[in-house]
Amino acid sequence: MFASMQGAVESGLLYALMALGVYITFRILDFPDLTVDGSFTTGAAIGSVMTVSGTPPWLAVLCAFIGGALAGTCTGLLHTKGKINGLLSGIIMMIALYSINLRIMGKPNVSLRGQENLFDHVSTLGMMIIFVIVVKVILDLFFRTDIGLSLRATGDNSRMIRSFGANTDITTIFGIALSNALVATSGALIAHYQKYADNSMGIGMIVIGLASVIIGEAIFGSRTIFRATLAVILGSIIYRIIYALALRVEWLDASDMKLITAVIIIFALVVPSARRVWKQKNTARRRTVEMLAALDKAQPGGGR
Repeated sequence: MFASMQGAVESGLLYALMALGVYITFRILDFPDLTVDGSFTTGAAIGSVMTVSGTPPWLAVLCAFIGGALAGTCTGLLHTKGKINGLLSGIIMMIALYSINLRIMGKPNVSLRGQENLFDHVSTLGMMIIFVIVVKVILDLFFRTDIGLSLRATGDNSRMIRSFGANTDITTIFGIALSNALVATSGALIAHYQKYADNSMGIGMIVIGLASVIIGEAIFGSRTIFRATLAVILGSIIYRIIYALALRVEWLDASDMKLITAVIIIFALVVPSARRVWKQKNTARRRTVEMLAALDKAQPGGGR
C-alpha cells in the first residue's frame, strides 16, 4: 500500500507540470488548447530519442521543453495570424503532431532500458518535489511581471488590454507556447520514469490535466496565483492517489482508467456547485427569517 501511494505521489508530481500547462491555457488565457495530447508525446519522443543517441538526459529534457514551445507557437500562429478558431487550431496541431512524433521516433515506441536515465542516481520523489517547487516559484514570479500581467489580462478581457496598446496576439502565442513547453517537459520526464516512449501515450492528457485543475481548485481554491498553482499541483497528486486507490478495488482494472477519470471530474464539478447552491439557499433562508423577525418587532401604526 505504501509503495502504491509513493508511486501515486511521484506520478502526480510528474504530471503536475502538464497540469500547470493546461492551467495556463484554460484558466489564464481562457483558450481551449487541445495541442496538449500531441505535445506531451512530442516531449517524450524528443527526450527518448536524444537520450538513446547519447545526449545527456537533462539536455534531452531541455530540448523537449523547446520542442513543446515550438508546437505551442504553431497553434498560436494558426489562431492569431491564420484567424482559425482556437479549438480547431489545437485539433489541427494535435493531428499534425501525431505524424511528426512518428517521424521523430522513427517507430511507434522507443525503449530507454539500458540507457542512462534521469532518475538513475537520485530519488524520483525528492528530485520531483524540488523540481516542481522551482517551476511553481518561477511561474508565480513570472505572472507578477509586466508580461505575466499582460498574459492574465489577455485572458480576462482581451479587448480592454488591446485598448491600452498591448499586442494580444503576441501574449496569446507566448502563453500557448509556455503551456505546451511545460506539457512536453512532463512528457519527457514521464518517458524517463517509465523507461519508454510511445506514440499514443499522449491520448487523453488534456482530460487528465483538466481533472487535476478542477480537483485542485475545488478543494483549495484559486483566488491568487500562488494559491492557484499550488492547487493545480496538489490536484494532480490527489488525482493520482484517487486513481491508485480505485485500481485496488477488485472489480476495477487498468482498462477502466477513462471511466474513473470521468467519475472524478463529474464529482469535482458537481460537489462545489451543489455546495454553492446549498450556501445560497441557507443565506436566503436566514435573510427571510431575519426579515420576518424584524417585521414582527415593528409596532403597528408607526410605533404610536
